[in-house]
Amino acid sequence: MTSSSASPSTPPTNPWGTLVSKVPEITLFFWIIKILCTTIGETAADWINTHLKLGLVGTSVLMIALTVAALTLQFRAKRYIPTLYWLVVVLISVVGTLITDNMVDTFNISLWTSTAIFSLLLIASFIGWYRAEKTLSIHSIFTVRREAFYWLTVLFTFALGTAAGDLVAEGLDIGYGKSALLFAGLIALVTVAHFAVKLDAIATFWVAYVLTRPLGASIGDFLSQDTDVGGLGLGTVTTSLIFLAAIVGVVIYLTVSRKDQIRLPETA
Repeated sequence: MTSSSASPSTPPTNPWGTLVSKVPEITLFFWIIKILCTTIGETAADWINTHLKLGLVGTSVLMIALTVAALTLQFRAKRYIPTLYWLVVVLISVVGTLITDNMVDTFNISLWTSTAIFSLLLIASFIGWYRAEKTLSIHSIFTVRREAFYWLTVLFTFALGTAAGDLVAEGLDIGYGKSALLFAGLIALVTVAHFAVKLDAIATFWVAYVLTRPLGASIGDFLSQDTDVGGLGLGTVTTSLIFLAAIVGVVIYLTVSRKDQIRLPETA
């Protein structure tokens, strides 16, 4: 079947004729960059809000505009491009953090309530996605509608992760370091459930995806916050630069090696 006669559900082909997805393969590199991105989302949002003097609303408008611009390029792309994909993830991570911060700080919505709201929105996103596409697998992101559901779900995971992470670390007064250990332990349990118990791969993926957000945020807060509130005092600038450099390094490696590209079998 040629590309001109392909059905809407048929993925695009890359220059080598191999069917490809718009998202990366789930490898160890995926989870490393995901956690790095969530940390950037936490520290960068704090830095922009504090140092650029834009306030939460102004910072939110700026980051939403940048995210829309990056998403436009992502939707127009015909294949997975590591630099573009992970740029969108970083920006959505910042926006998700800002949405939760606005709800709590601007509208005085409690962390309990915001956590519940984003949990319901995430569930609604999954239901809508499954009813429309009959799958929640990220290995089949090759139509505009599936990609739209994917990015909407990603946004809700970041907002939920921010609210839940702040609730555990600050609301329950567990602290940043212990919160990071807690969420890391939960991710380890999900990993065991996937590989040892053979729990559904799609379910364990999305549970882990949500949990990496509060893990990364707790790590970022632990490194950047002052020592008198339980942090190491590195500051948001230093912490952001460290993790940004790590993201750039891994993304360059993946761009060159193509180790995270999904290659689907040709269809007749």
